[in-house]
Amino acid sequence: MQQIIKRQMEAQLLEALHSMPVVALIGPRQVGKTTLALSVADVINKETQYLDLESDVDQNKLSDAEAYLKRFEGRLLILDEVQRLPDVFRIIRGIVDERRRKGERNAQFLLLGSASRELMQHSSETLAGRIRYLELAPFSVPELQAAKEWQYDQERRWLRGGYPDSYLAEDDKKSWLWREDFIATFMERDISALGIGIAPVRMKRFWKMLAHYHGNQVNLSEVGRSMELSHTTVRNYMDILTDLYMVRQLTPWSGNVKKRLIKTPKIYLRDSGLLHNLLQVHDMESLLSHPGMGTSWEGFVVEQLLLQTDSRWEFSYYRTAAQAEIDLVLRTPDGQLWAIEIKRSSSAKPARGFYEACNDIGVTKAWMIHGGEEQFPLPHGVEALGVEQFLALLMNVSK
Repeated sequence: MQQIIKRQMEAQLLEALHSMPVVALIGPRQVGKTTLALSVADVINKETQYLDLESDVDQNKLSDAEAYLKRFEGRLLILDEVQRLPDVFRIIRGIVDERRRKGERNAQFLLLGSASRELMQHSSETLAGRIRYLELAPFSVPELQAAKEWQYDQERRWLRGGYPDSYLAEDDKKSWLWREDFIATFMERDISALGIGIAPVRMKRFWKMLAHYHGNQVNLSEVGRSMELSHTTVRNYMDILTDLYMVRQLTPWSGNVKKRLIKTPKIYLRDSGLLHNLLQVHDMESLLSHPGMGTSWEGFVVEQLLLQTDSRWEFSYYRTAAQAEIDLVLRTPDGQLWAIEIKRSSSAKPARGFYEACNDIGVTKAWMIHGGEEQFPLPHGVEALGVEQFLALLMNVSK
């Protein structure tokens, strides 16, 4: 499976390298960025050199970074975990501009990072016009469906999440233990390696608290009081987890309506498997009986949908003080406004507040996405369909 998925993304990465002098492949740890980069090194028509900036040996090579990097003219240089050396972006710019004057215009640097695009851009502003970003996420539903020699299992993907070693584990117990190790490593090593001065125990406690807010707005003051932290510090912690691909903050709809709107972002833990570990949900039976089952499913669907959109799409949620609500509002590239209600059961029906919200903002289309496979109409022009069906529709529109 990993080989098939790798080749799908490999084509995008190769195209980017043929178009730009610098490409940044970003995403959380353990999703296969290094594997993908090294596979590209095997097929690109250029000599390559790989440096891992987590390695003391490779970091020492860059003690005089400019002199070292200039040695690789005519080659593709792969820098792994590049967020550890933010000063290198300024040096790369000078090298790229110098080589451009000599006629070398593409495939010079491939940067791998486990910090967000926003965080990377803060360090790489000097590379504007010279860099393209690609995000590699955990396994998505369409990727798993495309892996023909494996049978896609919706419940398995929902329970275990999309990290390759978690999804592909021999059984649920081994998947659980892999996720426990991932969380521990993230807390004890990755946070401190980025120079973020937060005690691992405190950050894990905060992350667990966020898991209980999954699919809802976070009451920053309430969290702050329970952890003896200021409102500002809580916001900073949440932004850190967002920058490191652990949390997604879904912004509220910002259109003009004569209603009192909830204006706090709604948060989701991006990987459903990590969410279930933090909630102590060990297996499918536990998940289906858990009080957070509905919001877990909602977050799983939201993440799958947003992974299939690009920068041409806008997304938000809508909620009024009177509880008229749309789980996800999508503005398509051609300006349509889609309202999406998310239910696990295909026999569920949208609440009255969903229809009211659709009228409030004047949606073009309204959908209810469920866990089954049937497609059928609901009252007031709402169409119900399964998550896999909607993803296929979304991918077609996104082409």
